[in-house]
Amino acid sequence: MIDPISLAVGAGLFAAGLLSGKLTRRRTPADTTPKAFCGCSHGLEQHDPDTKECHGQILHKDARTKGGTWIGNQWVPCTCRQYVGPKPFEELFAPQLLPPQDTL
Repeated sequence: MIDPISLAVGAGLFAAGLLSGKLTRRRTPADTTPKAFCGCSHGLEQHDPDTKECHGQILHKDARTKGGTWIGNQWVPCTCRQYVGPKPFEELFAPQLLPPQDTL
């Protein structure tokens, strides 16, 4: 037969664990979804799937000419040449579809 004191102690520990979990839980907004970003801070959608080059732009603050004259803020093309962020789930587990072969 189970001791009632042991049951009470176990129930108390369980309730303390639930309460501490509720009080210390991290609150995150519901609309926040993780996004995959490359080292250049652009997402996978900015990279060409064939050439792997980035089509995004980066804001250079305090842009200057070769002579040192201040131009201002300037948007320049991103120099990233390959996406190095996390791979999409479909790309990892979906088989690569072969192109149709022409038969003569």
